[in-house]
Amino acid sequence: MNKNFFILGSILAGLAVATGAYGAHGGAEYLTDETSITFGKAIRYQMHHALALLAVALAFAQWPDQKKILNYAGYSLLAGIILFSGSLYIIVFADIKMGYVTPLGGILFVVGWFLLAYAGWKGKSQN
Repeated sequence: MNKNFFILGSILAGLAVATGAYGAHGGAEYLTDETSITFGKAIRYQMHHALALLAVALAFAQWPDQKKILNYAGYSLLAGIILFSGSLYIIVFADIKMGYVTPLGGILFVVGWFLLAYAGWKGKSQN
């Protein structure tokens, strides 16, 4: 297992819960109907991809021969969280348009998932 991706995934999942709680309670006064939808999307994608980082961490034990591909997958997912969810948080709370940052984050999510699949397809299981 890769300890760094496990720790990052766990922290990012916890932050998704904390951010969601803030939006539902203390930050709710800052959210409109439109920004509430964007905020919810940022939290969902952060949580889903934080859990994907945990899957990447566990995949290191399953396919140790695919460390390089799994590292690329993990860093793609991590960068996707930062760019996709991070840009949505900026849009909601700072009202700054992020242009192509959000879609780039989405592309990195797809790349990360495909790399994870490729590592599984190519890897030799350690059972």
